[in-house]
Amino acid sequence: MKHLTAIVDYGVGNLMSVTNAMKYLGLDTQITSAPEDLERADAIILPGVGAFPDAAERLRESGLDGVIVSQAEKKPILGICLGMQLLFETGEEVRPTPGLGLIPGRVRKINTTEKLPHIGWNSLRFPNPSPLFRGLEEGAYVYFVHSYCGAAARPEDVIASTSYGEEVTAAVGRGNVYGCQFHPEKSGEVGLQILRNFGGLNR
Repeated sequence: MKHLTAIVDYGVGNLMSVTNAMKYLGLDTQITSAPEDLERADAIILPGVGAFPDAAERLRESGLDGVIVSQAEKKPILGICLGMQLLFETGEEVRPTPGLGLIPGRVRKINTTEKLPHIGWNSLRFPNPSPLFRGLEEGAYVYFVHSYCGAAARPEDVIASTSYGEEVTAAVGRGNVYGCQFHPEKSGEVGLQILRNFGGLNR
């Protein structure tokens, strides 16, 4: 039976690199902005590049925000980069803006003396176990591009962190909802393993 992952197209996503990585793994995907496709899919990926308020507004205008929230009760969802940040309750970039509210907490600027945006490879620490990182060892390197980070209200929702002048949330997980601040699709074999793990969650 075909297992389909819907990749949400709301005008601010890096769609092709995610799609190509999934295709390389032999995982079927569909780029879509149609609510019925998200309802039909077995899993959902929410990518994102740019500023939090613009992306949140696009999701609301398209009506996809409510669909994603309702589908989160039924199937795995993975937010990538800005897509992960949108999973939180509030974003503080540019102006305070409501997010999807699937992960309790807020998105704030990284508090560091290091150069922002944080661009490059950093190693992961796994404070809480998660099926998303099955087969990976602590210290695995992944690729980041961001100036803002998630501040989870519940420590148990943080499934990976990294260090960049402060401890930075690298990934979150709560129920069916997962988020990676880094780009698994640009993180070599480690990133492919993460996408492979995500693809196997609902089989």
